Amino acid sequence: MNSKLDHIFTFIIELDKLKAVLRKSKPVGLDRYENSAEHSWQICLLALALTRYAEPPVDPIRVVEMLLVHDIPEIDAGDCLVYDRNAAEQEVKERRAAARIFDLLPEPQASMFMARWEEFVARQSPEAQYAYAIDRLMPVVQSIHGRGQSWREHAVPLSKVLAVNEAIGIACPRVWAHIKARILSLSAEGVFDFDATWPAEPVTRDNVGRPPSVS
Repeated sequence: MNSKLDHIFTFIIELDKLKAVLRKSKPVGLDRYENSAEHSWQICLLALALTRYAEPPVDPIRVVEMLLVHDIPEIDAGDCLVYDRNAAEQEVKERRAAARIFDLLPEPQASMFMARWEEFVARQSPEAQYAYAIDRLMPVVQSIHGRGQSWREHAVPLSKVLAVNEAIGIACPRVWAHIKARILSLSAEGVFDFDATWPAEPVTRDNVGRPPSVS
């Protein structure tokens, strides 16, 4: 029996639980909430697609390694809406969870995965700042193309959307300039008017990204 292999397989099966952790964003055009596992996959691809916009340049492999592990502690700690969460309290829960879950692995994998998670949380290296920017960017892009679904469901004001997501501009200033303009455009259309029904038509796969119909 290869005990190291058994430990790796135990860890991988533990990750199945991440598929049951629901986030606050819905896949655009679908009437369900995404899970943290599919979010992690999508942001890895987004990070690779936007690498040329990173300032300063980053090591894309290291970025993907961080993005693949950064949400694993949500298996125990759950997902929190970034606009409402108590960051210090959530980090304590996630740190405890990270220690438990990564300890299922043998060495050197356990230490390497934990190190990548710690680097992401610290947000000091260019790769960690870029990874965090991508993690923030994905739900914003979903909200833009989903006509503010998560923002409207949780009544998140424009000021908080801009303040929380300005971290995107630290690592990707050109991307943030583009995205901020899109957010302000949606604001002008009324997406942050929470007392009004907006948009007039539901988001589907056929009208993703199109302006809402005006009655």
